[in-house]
Amino acid sequence: MSQLQYAALSGRTAVVTGAASGIGAAVAVLLAASGARVALLARRGDRLETVAEKIRADGGEALAVVADVTDEASVAAAADRIHTRYGTVDLVVNNAGVMLGNPIDDGRIDEWQRMLDTNVTGVLRLIRAFAGDLVGAAAEGRTADLVNVSSIAAGAVFPNFAVYGATKAAVTYLSQSLRTEFGPRDVRVTNVEPGLTETELGDHMDNPELSGMLDGMFEGIGGLSAAELADVVGYAASRPRHVNLRQLVVLPTRQV
Repeated sequence: MSQLQYAALSGRTAVVTGAASGIGAAVAVLLAASGARVALLARRGDRLETVAEKIRADGGEALAVVADVTDEASVAAAADRIHTRYGTVDLVVNNAGVMLGNPIDDGRIDEWQRMLDTNVTGVLRLIRAFAGDLVGAAAEGRTADLVNVSSIAAGAVFPNFAVYGATKAAVTYLSQSLRTEFGPRDVRVTNVEPGLTETELGDHMDNPELSGMLDGMFEGIGGLSAAELADVVGYAASRPRHVNLRQLVVLPTRQV
């Protein structure tokens, strides 16, 4: 699909996690094409720089920052670098995540811990790093947004993905609760729950049966593209500052 743009995003300063591929990369590209300065965060520096170079080649402004959301020192260093380069941030897109599926009685505590550290604590680390920026920007009369990318698995039940679903349910609940703290200070909180989407999430699993099941769902239903999810994020963040699209569930038409 052609690159969509939202004029209301021009001049804003954004941070996008998980920006080396998939939804995060697509969001970063859209925000930059719309005139925002974008700091791209991810662990894979080479992939991250490729996305940043694409943005710059298209006339946008991008800063590639290698960071691991599971590491507090890494997030703090990333925030320092972003503040030095761009100043106050007014749009944070918490997109970094990992999906690891296995039966619960396999006892894969290594996978559970990785999902908790990335999907839940990683989100909290970014909020901790930039909450002051968002509140400050809103106090100055600017639009300020926190966008958390959750999953349809936050409410829908999928066998063998119990812990992944639980981490995403935590993100959805966190978003709801944070509105009570941030909303009165004019900071918007948007929670996005994608359904089947073409990303690298499924590539991280080591269970061939579950990987095959996911492939079959894509073949039977069809998935959304990362650019289509980025369009949803861009639309939400470009509304008038008194309008908060608080909960967005985005599914392929055939997914029920």
